[in-house]
This record gives sequence, structure tokens and C-alpha cells, in this order.
Amino acid sequence: MVDKPLILGTHKLNSRLIVGTGKYSTFDMMRDCLEISGSEVITVAVRRERLIDAEGRNILDYIDLNRYTILPNTAGCFNAEDAVRVARLGREILEGLDNPGKDWVKLECLGDKKTLLPDPLATLQATEQLVKEGFQVLVYTTDDPITAKRLKELGATSVMPAGSPIGSGQGVLNPNNIRICLEYLKDGDPDYPVIIDAGVGSASDVAAAMELGCDGVLLNTAIASCREPKLMALAMRDACLAGRRSYLAGRIPKKLYATASSPETGMIG
Repeated sequence: MVDKPLILGTHKLNSRLIVGTGKYSTFDMMRDCLEISGSEVITVAVRRERLIDAEGRNILDYIDLNRYTILPNTAGCFNAEDAVRVARLGREILEGLDNPGKDWVKLECLGDKKTLLPDPLATLQATEQLVKEGFQVLVYTTDDPITAKRLKELGATSVMPAGSPIGSGQGVLNPNNIRICLEYLKDGDPDYPVIIDAGVGSASDVAAAMELGCDGVLLNTAIASCREPKLMALAMRDACLAGRRSYLAGRIPKKLYATASSPETGMIG
């Protein structure tokens, strides 16, 4: 079975794994991990990312702009006004680079520096404004189904609930809420893209998210901060594929008692 591409607004993707560019020990390691992951879209935090490192090297020299679509990220913004301003800056930068990512943004409006959980009101306000300005908004939110539904109603291109807090590596802590988010967001619109954003720490977390029926996974720390980033990038790529295929295949129902896998008819006496 050949899977259909992931549609995010005007963007069509074969890979359902989106990876970030932060926290890597070197630009060389980042470049290699991006390639191994198989991702076609990579996020760059416009406000936090240091384009020039201590040795005077530019991060953009390590990103093939003909190969990757850049997804500007408003990480580090704690109110709607800052998030909108940073989104505009990201669009301006990518327009100068003629990268197709200039028309979208990964929106984050954080509530506090300890939890890095989103501020729901600021997130709604920023989403509404950015949609009005023509952005395709991929919005980071909690796993609250009501907030997720309202973000979609405001015109978000994709709602991206957190599996758990950013960088925590705890995986999908509340799969039931994710299931409800999927139900609400895809009601009457089965192709609406829902992406797990934040919290995954291992390949099994990625597979679990995809098996729930999510359309993709966005991650950074799980690769960049692990012991062997290149190996983890490969694991994440394979896990995303395996989880997606498992979902499409349709798992068997869980049962309390055993069911014999061998036929019971025609048994040798």
C-alpha cells in the first residue's frame, strides 16, 4: 500500500516527520541528522536561533535550502504581539532566501518559562491575527480538545497538540485526550492534519503517536540531545513510518482472554 502525502495547506510532504535545528553540539552534527531523518521540513526558531556561532559560521550554510522547506518558529515568545512580530520577521527572512517556507509559521505563545506550556488565550489571539495576514499557521497547543477545536475554527492550517511538555521526553502522556482531539478536528474533515508537537523522547513515542492516528510528529530534543544523535535520527525516521503503517493496517482489538492463532478444525486426534 502506497501512503498518500501529508498535505499542510499548500505544502505536500512525503515524510511525516518534522525535525528542529536547535541544541545540536555542532552544525555538522545537525546537518547529518537532518539528512538521516528523511524529513523534508525543518524548524528554525527565529527569535532564539543564533544564525552565527562562536566561530563565525552561519547555520544556513549547513542547511540545503533547495532540499528543505524551512518552518519558522516563534519559540521564546510569551505574548501574542511578540509571536506575530517574530512570524513576520521569519517571513521576511525566507522571502530573502526565496524558500517556500515563507508563507507559513510554527506558532508558539508560551505561558511561562518553567513549563513552556502554551498560553491558550494568547495562542488564539495570535492565530487569528496571523491567519488574517495570510500565514498558514501550524499551532502548538495543549492536548485540550476544546482549545484545539477553536484553533481550527480560527483557520489554523494544522493544530499540533503536545504529547507532554517541550523537551521532557515523557512521550504521549494522555492518549485519550489526543484521541478526542483527533475526533473533534477530523469530524467532517478526515484529512485535517493533526501533528504531535513536543515531548517525545524515543522511537516508541513516535510510533505510539502515529498509531493513534496523528498525521505527523514534530521533534527536536529527542534527537539533538541524545547520546547518539545520528542513530536516533534513523530510529525516529523508521518509527514514524512503522507507526503510520500500523495505523493504516488497523490493529486487532484488545481482548481479555486468549484467542488461538492456530485453527481448531481438522485437528489431529
